[in-house]
Parts: sequence; C-alpha cells; structure tokens
Amino acid sequence: MTADDSFGRLDDDYPVCTMGRAVEMLNTTQGFLRAIGEARRITPLRSADGHRRYSRYQLRITARARELVDGGTPIEAACRIVALEDQLEEAQRINAEQRQGIKPASTPPAA
Repeated sequence: MTADDSFGRLDDDYPVCTMGRAVEMLNTTQGFLRAIGEARRITPLRSADGHRRYSRYQLRITARARELVDGGTPIEAACRIVALEDQLEEAQRINAEQRQGIKPASTPPAA
C-alpha cells in the first residue's frame, strides 16, 4: 500500500484515536467513554492487544453526548438524543438531494 492509497482509509469511520487520546481531546473520563459504549451508542474497534480505538465520527458523537450530560441529561437519554439528531441530519440530507434531483446514495436503483 502506498501513502496515496492510505488516504482513503482516513475517513470519519476509521479508528485513529486511543482511549487515552480521546479522553484528552474530549476533556472527559475513561468511565464516560465506557458508559457511552455500554449504552451501545458507539462501539470502538479493538486493537490486536484489546485496546479501544475511536473514529472521528465516534468522537463527535461522544462530544455531543458529553455536552448533553453536562447539561443535566441522563446518559441514556443523551445517547438517544444523539441518535435522533443523526437520523434527522441524514433525513435532511436525503431530502435536500431529492429536491435537487440527485438520487440518494443509500437508495437502490429503480428496476
């Protein structure tokens, strides 16, 4: 694999961040990251030696959940809110594409 080939792997879903680094970046605790995982909002990839690795997308979800929890929302409710926000964003993206006459990427071709 060349350096140019590897850039495609650096997307929002590629696990690039260790738990320690995620804790630093999000100014949170390992316990909070584990709780988000237990609430099944994110599932970090495990390295060969069992360490958690987080993607940029997972870090954004965790940061938003942290904001809600810091505002007094229970963690389970915060995770549900984040999930609903994601669904709303996706629906709005699909709606905008349809208005522009662009076929959504997730829709199979018509037969």
